[in-house]
Amino acid sequence: SHTHTRHARAYTPAQAASLKTWLPILVWLPRYRLSWLQMDLIAGITVGLTTVPQSLAYAEVVGLPPQYGLYSAFMGGFIYCMFGTSKDVVLGPTAIMSLLCAPHVGHHPGHAVLLTFLCGVIQVIMSVLRLGFLLDHISDSVIKGFTCAAAVTIVFGQLKNILGIGEVPQQFLLQLYYTFLKIPENFFSLKEQCQVVYPTSDCVSMFPLARSALVVVGATFLVYFAEVWGYKPFTMTGETSQGLPPVKPPPFSEKTPNGTVLSFSQTAQSLQGGLVIVPLMGLLESIAIAKAYASQNDYRIDTNQEIFAIGLTNILGSFVSSYPVTGSFGRSAVNSQTGVCTPAGGVVTGTIVLLSLAFFMPLFHYIPKASLAAVIICSVAPMADYRVFQDLWQNCSLDLLPFLVTFLISFWEVPYGIVGGVMVSGVINIYKYKKFSHRQVVTCSSLCNYTIYPFIHLGNLMEQFKVSALLKGTTTGGGI
Repeated sequence: SHTHTRHARAYTPAQAASLKTWLPILVWLPRYRLSWLQMDLIAGITVGLTTVPQSLAYAEVVGLPPQYGLYSAFMGGFIYCMFGTSKDVVLGPTAIMSLLCAPHVGHHPGHAVLLTFLCGVIQVIMSVLRLGFLLDHISDSVIKGFTCAAAVTIVFGQLKNILGIGEVPQQFLLQLYYTFLKIPENFFSLKEQCQVVYPTSDCVSMFPLARSALVVVGATFLVYFAEVWGYKPFTMTGETSQGLPPVKPPPFSEKTPNGTVLSFSQTAQSLQGGLVIVPLMGLLESIAIAKAYASQNDYRIDTNQEIFAIGLTNILGSFVSSYPVTGSFGRSAVNSQTGVCTPAGGVVTGTIVLLSLAFFMPLFHYIPKASLAAVIICSVAPMADYRVFQDLWQNCSLDLLPFLVTFLISFWEVPYGIVGGVMVSGVINIYKYKKFSHRQVVTCSSLCNYTIYPFIHLGNLMEQFKVSALLKGTTTGGGI
């Protein structure tokens, strides 16, 4: 009897609630229904058909072999199922994260994997210290400026694959110049590359949720039969490593071709500002998506728990050669539209990616780069929304300044654009705050006759101003 009582007291209500906070799966799994399983399977399969071609394509943006896109796409489904608080969010490689990682990775898979591990550690530390509120200080106009610039940069970066152009520099302005310079030289190649993409577009409208898979599969079959008939005008993905990724710790040291061994500190130093920009922007993108769908579908999320889930995904993902991941706006939209009921849909998506790695990698050799470029362009094009200018001008013309600073400088260097936009936004917020405070002091002293305690009322107004700013931050959206 005494043993039974002691066992019954092992978990108090407070301890059980704390455990559910850290393991949200304990909240929804005990009441899981068979009808939910059906919807989660449909959503997971649909998202999986989108994830595989997009992941292969995003690896191209980073400058890594295509299999690294798939290495990055499956861990999030399993980890987020246990630790995530949004039923709609899909973790994996995204266009924005790929663009942010590219300058710091330098076509080096080892650097990408180490960046993933360090990003995960930083994100988990932020979660433990409950620093999620810091993300609210990055204004909506900065995020919109960055996402618009990212969309334009990524689209022009993929034109070389559609046009069949080689040897194009990575820097945006040089990339733009050399792409248009070489178009006349590659006119006939352009015709062939476009013939790969356009025939597959006719059936896309019939299956809009799986359009990426349809384009890639259709183009791959065309290229495969062209190869069989001895016709080889297309630029293909090339050889890919077959099978699941090896499970091994990230490379904390590196051996150069001349035999010199670089220490962990030297390797980490080569990542430069990526250790700040990549984890913060990854969190911002994912949490903005989670908040948007939580508001739309009437449920709550825990910001710090979301940060923990993303960080843990990156840490464990680094042991299977992943590059940094975050929430995908496009795939999360597909997940929500197909009626997912719980995060278990991510397990189905992760399983499809693993099956692709295990059995279909030899076929990926025949995927034409033009079709992957088309997938990327169609995915990121909606991010470059010209109506952003009009909305910012109508709501608050001052917010147009950090937008333009972020947008324009990002074409030179993305981290500089974000930092510049945040600084300008901070100066504008201080100006607004002082103007608001001065106006309320005058109002309180003249209308309320509070000549002795104006600062008490001013303090209350300041708190209201902070709350309204935080609420405004929850509507932030963008990213793919």
